[in-house]
Amino acid sequence: MVLLSSLLVVLLTLFVVLLERKLLAFAQRRMGPTLMGRNGAFQILADLFKMLTKEIFLIPRPATVMAPIFLSLLFTSQLLFSLNFVWGPSMFMVDSVDSMVLYHLILILLSNIFFSVVGLLSQSRYAIIATVRGLVHMISLDIFITVLYSLLVFSSQSANFHDFVISQSTYWYIFIYAPAASGFVVVLFLESKRAPFDHSETESEVVAGYATEYNGPMLLMFFLAEYLHLIISAIHFMLFFAGG
Repeated sequence: MVLLSSLLVVLLTLFVVLLERKLLAFAQRRMGPTLMGRNGAFQILADLFKMLTKEIFLIPRPATVMAPIFLSLLFTSQLLFSLNFVWGPSMFMVDSVDSMVLYHLILILLSNIFFSVVGLLSQSRYAIIATVRGLVHMISLDIFITVLYSLLVFSSQSANFHDFVISQSTYWYIFIYAPAASGFVVVLFLESKRAPFDHSETESEVVAGYATEYNGPMLLMFFLAEYLHLIISAIHFMLFFAGG
């Protein structure tokens, strides 16, 4: 069941990638993906196949051997975010966690650790500089998320997402915490590195930051983790401010 849910989340992530490309094309008054399938519906599958079949090249040093392992752990930590609440606060895929907020704060900490290790293992100066900048960037945003979690816990008298939804049966938190909800939307785009904040960790817009030395399937895992984080953050917003 857990494997099936993980597969569905990955497929949902691919759909979000296609949707973003279509929306950006519409905003820039261009066609976007059109050739693969009806209205370019299969373009993301072609891109997926292209990245999976590319050659993997790493700087031949002993430390880089561990890079694929920590990159897999980074992606796994993003999947763990979704296991307990991606289908709804009362439809748990694994056992219900009473202190769901603490559970998620631990996963955020692990994600930051894996992210830092992956960047440092690339053995590239540009990637290491971008990793340090990205880490400071994420820690500053996580402070806001922690304060927001505390506000929601005090308001609902619980640390469980299901209770967050029940406490909004009378009124949604988006009406009484409108500034916090607006800030959360900005943080959503910042942490997911989507437009207009899609180059927050880079020296210039042509450098991929901490992912500079990765290509093929390893770069694909970076992209999937970012889009998966976008989906998880959107579900967070619905649970926190829109009554679930």
